[in-house]
Amino acid sequence: MTTRGPTVFVVEDEDSFVDALTVGLEREGFRVEVAMDGIEACERFDEVRPDIVLLDVMLPRRSGIDVCREIRKRSQVPIIMVTARSAELDTVVGLEVGADDYVSKPYRLRELVARMRAVMRRTADRQVASAEGTEGSVGRLAAGDVVVDLDRHEVEVRGTPVRLPLKEFELLALLVANAGRVLPRETLIDRIWGSDYVGDTKTLDVHVKRLRAKVEVDPSNPEHIVTIRGLGYKFVATGA
Repeated sequence: MTTRGPTVFVVEDEDSFVDALTVGLEREGFRVEVAMDGIEACERFDEVRPDIVLLDVMLPRRSGIDVCREIRKRSQVPIIMVTARSAELDTVVGLEVGADDYVSKPYRLRELVARMRAVMRRTADRQVASAEGTEGSVGRLAAGDVVVDLDRHEVEVRGTPVRLPLKEFELLALLVANAGRVLPRETLIDRIWGSDYVGDTKTLDVHVKRLRAKVEVDPSNPEHIVTIRGLGYKFVATGA
């Protein structure tokens, strides 16, 4: 009896990509399910019950961004967005609605598989950590006018609730927990995306930019999430 590998839900409308991905991913031990447009992806998601979703941004009938947003209402399954090389806006929006990572076409199968496995491993680690957490533990961080409730996954800024996607929440929590300390870029990437992350390091900058838009009074002149040139970022509890 053979062990069934993890299921990847490939949402892609280009036959050439689907055929190549199916062959390559099955060779790597994945079970592949395919949807050719956004509506089909949403309709089949619960049936497929994937371990990871590989989601193209440009889809017929319903965009990948909308599909990602819909999946996040039901599940925290890992999602990797696939974008055109020049579509930076798609990347930013995809991360904002809850994607875990992104790749740009054309991509190498070996790199894609490495990133898929890294995202799946990080998700599994988070689930184990959550399951092992002490019931009723105090998971509340505060620095100045920013409060992060780890147990409830809630954030308040100047007394107002702010909704954050998972990665932004984790990044803010790490910064607030280390308020006043400079956290190197490499440390932030390792802690949030994993030491085996092989993606573009500008992912961190994208998340910082989105966080500043929600945390700062004036995002163009940040007083909380401060860039320390050549090193990384520091969270300042009060305006410097």
